[in-house]
Amino acid sequence: MKTLKYILSASISLVFLTACNDSFLEKYPETELNEEAFFQTPEDMAIYLNNSYKDLPYGSDDLYSDNIGGYTASHEVYSMLHGTINENTVGGWSKDEDKDWYNLRKANVLLVNAHKVKGEQTDIDHYIGVARFFRANFYFKMLKRYGAAPWYDHPLSTNDPDLYKGMDSRELIADKIMEDLEFAAKNIKAIESRTYINKWAAYSLLARFALHEGTFRKYHTELNLTNTANNFLEKAVWATGEIMKAGFEITGKGAEGYRALFTGDLKGNKEIILYADYDRTLGRGSNTPSVVDWMWHLSRSLADSYLKLNGSPATSDPNYATKTYNEMFDDRDPRMAETIMPAGFIKANESLPTVAKLDYGYLPQLKYYPRTAELNSGYDAGYNDIVIFRYAETLLINAEAKAELGTIKQEDLNATVNLLRKRVGMPDLKLDVATDPKLTVQYPAVTGTLANVILEIRRERRVELACEGLRYDDLMRWKAGKLLEGPAEGVYIPAFGAYDVTGDGENDIAILESPDKTAGLTEDELSKLQKTYYLVDKDGKKGNIYLSEGNKGNIRFTIDQGNPPRFDETKYYYFPIPFSEIQLNPNLEQPSGWR
Repeated sequence: MKTLKYILSASISLVFLTACNDSFLEKYPETELNEEAFFQTPEDMAIYLNNSYKDLPYGSDDLYSDNIGGYTASHEVYSMLHGTINENTVGGWSKDEDKDWYNLRKANVLLVNAHKVKGEQTDIDHYIGVARFFRANFYFKMLKRYGAAPWYDHPLSTNDPDLYKGMDSRELIADKIMEDLEFAAKNIKAIESRTYINKWAAYSLLARFALHEGTFRKYHTELNLTNTANNFLEKAVWATGEIMKAGFEITGKGAEGYRALFTGDLKGNKEIILYADYDRTLGRGSNTPSVVDWMWHLSRSLADSYLKLNGSPATSDPNYATKTYNEMFDDRDPRMAETIMPAGFIKANESLPTVAKLDYGYLPQLKYYPRTAELNSGYDAGYNDIVIFRYAETLLINAEAKAELGTIKQEDLNATVNLLRKRVGMPDLKLDVATDPKLTVQYPAVTGTLANVILEIRRERRVELACEGLRYDDLMRWKAGKLLEGPAEGVYIPAFGAYDVTGDGENDIAILESPDKTAGLTEDELSKLQKTYYLVDKDGKKGNIYLSEGNKGNIRFTIDQGNPPRFDETKYYYFPIPFSEIQLNPNLEQPSGWR
């Protein structure tokens, strides 16, 4: 849910015009950028790069992943899982403004003109590094989507023969991304700003990319690149090690400390490496007020991942599977009730507990919801800041990379994962942690003496970074796409009838088989409820949900009942290139499985 108003276009235009000298304004139109004349000082480079900030990778939800239960809008991952995505229906590969290849051109324009700039070389190299950061970010996205791409290090003209070049290999693209990010990390300055690209943001993207590529190569054995996986994992350890020496901290204490990262102003927070700054006075707002009960809820699968307060899996309890919504938050990791809305939660600007939509699964996302009226003015008017990179991810990357390399020790866990657990009062993760059978079923490719530690680090990553836009990519790099098949589930319903979902002892909703089967509820009792849900309406038409065991069970979604999602391991780790682009350039090759 990326509604980034990070840099106001009017402000950019004003700065652009006032920063140029008089001779430039006299010679060229004020509203057009002429490459020959514009790039004169490091300040010109900074102004030019401002418009690239909206391309930064961040999120305030986990749409398209197994962290989502009910979702009402269409999207390409859903379409792919139901067999309707192909080269004739897919989007992407666009050259339109602010999309795909246009974003690459922005970076390359600066890079080919940087030699004209006069000023301190350290300042010039800083902005070259920022441009290479954005170029690496572009190609990282392309590598995740297509597995390869044509490499361009210069802006193309309409008659450039390179317009019709073929795909460069995954190996070449990955090496070029690493070259760009290593240059960026070396040359971007360690500025104090956390809203502009800084040295530690460059190290963060480098670490994220290195972990992704290293684990992708390890688990996607069909690439025949497993012998090079460790090179990238070692880069991830190195980059995170540099950040871990830079003075960042895991901030706050308890549930409130975790909540503070997602519900307010992040300026000065020592855990934050880079964030998107939303501010009412500057007219910059986001869609964070919509995360609660708008178009999606979270999944039972995510809820199951949260441990009990003693550190044992909640799913090991004999009666866990039949716990109701009001019961499932008891004795759980405090991060659960900061991520999934618990009973009794009251929205900003309201006075009564929220009764959410049962036909979404009844596990509403709470993380990133702005809790106060000051920060919450409705749709597109959320004024809590959004994380782009934070120290917690750094620690999780370090732990996962070391575990995958086979070098992790207890002191490594204490310096990474256990700092996150200590914040919320959870027990430490031990190197000899017991097997959780549920995790071994989810990730059968994880084997070896450190398998249990790798699985628990994956759990910790899922829990700590839930709803931060990283889960789908995690499934892809772990070759765990089958988890997208679901079935997506919501809360457990023990029987048809009325239920209290606000925790006040009074029934709020009912779920019934049909209007003429009321489970003993009188007309008066039904009239006092806020909402009644029927599996079948008066005309015999199925509703949006059904129960997994017929007259009881977890909420499931009718839309998937007749056409359940299917993940094709041979092709769905990538998307196809639109056929229209193949027609324009026959040298392009579809990703594996789509040829």
